Amino acid sequence: MQNSRAHLWFIAPALILIFLILMLPIGLAAAMSLTDYALGNPGFNWVGLENYERIFTRSTYERMFGATFRYVAVVVPMSVGLGLGAALLIHSLTRFGNLYKTIYFLPVMAALIAMAIVWEFALHPTVGIVNRSLEAFCGTPLELWRWHANGCENGFPLWLSDRDYAIWTVAFIGVWQGFGFNMVLYLAGLTSISPSLYQAAEMDGATSGWERFRLVTWPMLGPTTVFVVTITIIRSFQVFDTVEAFYPQGGGPGKSVYVMMFAIYEKAIQQNLMGIGAAITIVFLAFVMILTLAQRWLVERRTHYV
Repeated sequence: MQNSRAHLWFIAPALILIFLILMLPIGLAAAMSLTDYALGNPGFNWVGLENYERIFTRSTYERMFGATFRYVAVVVPMSVGLGLGAALLIHSLTRFGNLYKTIYFLPVMAALIAMAIVWEFALHPTVGIVNRSLEAFCGTPLELWRWHANGCENGFPLWLSDRDYAIWTVAFIGVWQGFGFNMVLYLAGLTSISPSLYQAAEMDGATSGWERFRLVTWPMLGPTTVFVVTITIIRSFQVFDTVEAFYPQGGGPGKSVYVMMFAIYEKAIQQNLMGIGAAITIVFLAFVMILTLAQRWLVERRTHYV
């Protein structure tokens, strides 16, 4: 009996840490989401599912979901695709591969607040390098490509101040920042592919680069791709620093960049509405849990068929 319980002593520290660091905070947040608790108040009232009803019925939170899902819909496919493309190109190089790895990975290592200031200057409507560069093409054959009917005369977009462009601009910065991380993950997956598989594919008639990619590289990168997509989606849902750096007083023009993490910060920290902030947190964790379970199911399903 003593030997049969010996394993419990080994796993007990891990279980205790999981409970204290993970389960207990989630349980407290779930309980708090059912109240109108605010820091400094002597007590609180149980409001049941009222906070969740507000999240799924009020227009402010509809904009929150809209901004979040638009950001995720842009960042995930583009950062995954660019990360895969950069990894394939670097993996095929015989020289300067480490240099390109460093260049592409710099946005991941850079302090986002400092980079946000740089982007804010670059996207300035009058002196920013983006609009100044676009103005240089006025009067050329590219003048057919205009943002408005009279783009050169009326000026180019207010990238960060126009509600029609703000979320897409922030999403572009998210892609710029995140695809280098995906590149590193894909490079790890590419190095694990045995060269003998390519040799076997070549003997079977796969002579072009596209055929080798389609028949060998892409199938072998299946587990890596599932992991990369899952991590990228979770990281996209967690976007906060960029939004807070550009719009510290709100979720951008017309709440067009009012993403979930900023909503949690605004409600729980700025407005001291801990109950509604906790409710948004639980909704966010539910999304993350669904994605994690979907990743596990996809990996196990693929392993079963292989």
